[in-house]
Amino acid sequence: MLTALRLPSFHKLWAEIATRADSEGWPAARFLAVLAEYELAERDMRRIRRHLNEAHLPAGKTLATFDFKALPSLPRPRVEALAAGDWLEEGGNLIAIGNSGTGKTHILSAIGHALIEAGHRVFYTRTSDLVQRLQAARRDLVLEAALAKLDRFDLIILDDITYAHKDQAETSVLFELIARRYEYRSIAIAANQPFSGWDQIFPDKAMTVAAIDRLVHHATILEMNAQSYRQRAATANKRARAETPATTSNDNQNKGAD
Repeated sequence: MLTALRLPSFHKLWAEIATRADSEGWPAARFLAVLAEYELAERDMRRIRRHLNEAHLPAGKTLATFDFKALPSLPRPRVEALAAGDWLEEGGNLIAIGNSGTGKTHILSAIGHALIEAGHRVFYTRTSDLVQRLQAARRDLVLEAALAKLDRFDLIILDDITYAHKDQAETSVLFELIARRYEYRSIAIAANQPFSGWDQIFPDKAMTVAAIDRLVHHATILEMNAQSYRQRAATANKRARAETPATTSNDNQNKGAD
């Protein structure tokens, strides 16, 4: 019966919990409540795993692994407030703008990860990849179905939006996605150029202005200009090498004598 009711945690644990309940004299209500708590906890874990799999978020990019000290202009409490997800209720957007290597992808992915744990559905993609998929859907006359499929996600994270050039792909499909989700579903965007450089993305200036207008209307904008992670790592390695005492020929001779 428990299998038919799709209660796998009940099925797995009821005998063990029943033995404990009998030995400790639990009332029936407590016995059922404990089993229900286990079932709900397992369902939450399965849901989170399922939604993480469909989200395609980059591995390892969580709030726990983000170096907030390297970006003092981005306080952790502000990011944690965004991770709570209240802004999704009104179809708000999130835009991270900064030079390459400052953690834009990491912070958006970390927020996406937290939102999934809070019960939301998130989808991460490179913008150029999504443009190609929507382009193919338009050619096959199924663009509306492809856009409707994306509607099930509370948040779509578009990474590297400024790498989607209008001379490489007809990015008007990207505008259709933005217009469709306006004040309805949320978009998070990572861009390494300010809005003034977005005219390379869309087919014409009017579409660029319209897209930016829709995105920023209910948006939180994160300014993330700083030294890149790669530059900081290179500087740290160079400093470490400079501080390492050089091995002299006398040292080598002494080692040989030892």
